[in-house]
Amino acid sequence: MTAEDHYYMARAIRLAEQGLYTTHPNPRVGCVLVRDGVIVGEGFHHRAGEPHAERNALAEAGERARGATAYVTLEPCCHHGRTPPCSDGLIEAGVVRVVVAMTDPNPRVAGQGIAQLQAAGIRVDQGVMTAQAQALNPGFIARMSRGRPFVRCKLAMSLDGRTAMASGESKWITSEAARLDVQRLRARSDAIVTGIGTVRADDPSMNVRLRAAELPGVVSDDYLPQPLRVVLDPDLQLSPTARMLSLPGPTLVISVTDDESRRQALEAAGAEVIQLPRRGLGIDLERLMETLAQRGINEVLIESGPTLAGAAVAAGVVDELTIYAAPILMGSDARGLLNLPALTEMKDRIALEIEDLRMVGPDLRIRVKPTRAIKVES
Repeated sequence: MTAEDHYYMARAIRLAEQGLYTTHPNPRVGCVLVRDGVIVGEGFHHRAGEPHAERNALAEAGERARGATAYVTLEPCCHHGRTPPCSDGLIEAGVVRVVVAMTDPNPRVAGQGIAQLQAAGIRVDQGVMTAQAQALNPGFIARMSRGRPFVRCKLAMSLDGRTAMASGESKWITSEAARLDVQRLRARSDAIVTGIGTVRADDPSMNVRLRAAELPGVVSDDYLPQPLRVVLDPDLQLSPTARMLSLPGPTLVISVTDDESRRQALEAAGAEVIQLPRRGLGIDLERLMETLAQRGINEVLIESGPTLAGAAVAAGVVDELTIYAAPILMGSDARGLLNLPALTEMKDRIALEIEDLRMVGPDLRIRVKPTRAIKVES
């Protein structure tokens, strides 16, 4: 691999990032076509149902694609879906070399696209900027490789680790800049999960309140669907008049009981209600994530109180925590960050790896991930 290969792949990755908010359930992919040291075409996947990155780049290049090298962040697809295979398009266009950052974890592809290109006499090189390409699609990779989404848990706290006053008052701990950043997290997520306790206390909207112009790569508001709102409500306590049920976008209510009258009232208000098994005092969170993956959900954002957040961490379903820390102190009587089962010895502590630290307005955003699989029995 050459410095030029890294340069053009970096360009393809930047293009793919423009689909960050719009491609789900498809992966974010970018493609750059280069012939004789000149970019002749480039493109990225805008949203599901529209042409893939390779097809967009080929359309821009036209006849100039013949004899070119294609730099693609993800192995070209080789199956018919809502759009034709990209591998066929590259072959038909006369591309002579394809540089792939990573293979596609989708079992329908999984190396077959590369094999098809090679069988057609096209040179294929793999592994340029693989880590950066993988970072584009943590949810797609998780769903395809382990049958569940990539799960983020968003938390806001004071510097002494408090999330609300003893009375429950919590608006606002963090700044407007941090809350805007959370809107971007919501926009890139396929589903937002919360618990019935949060809904009953705050009556939240759980929607994206940004416009297309505020999100890079989003060409119109039509390209920005609302995430699936998921309310964990074991005993169907959600009111049919809850604010979220009057807003655009779907709401899924997860229960462990089949109270027909309550279910029918929620369905009449526009919600979908399904049952999942109970686990401990709540819902089986592992089964929940499997269910969401089966619905094509790539990335999940948990926005909840300390009980659900702690249960998700203890159950081992959280891949990443995004914590906004405000430069304030709230005192020892205020509520804590996570409700976790008692950890009595240091050997039981949950170790986290800091992936990113940055200021968002006056607040500190800390992005961490568990260093090993977590499963704490309650």
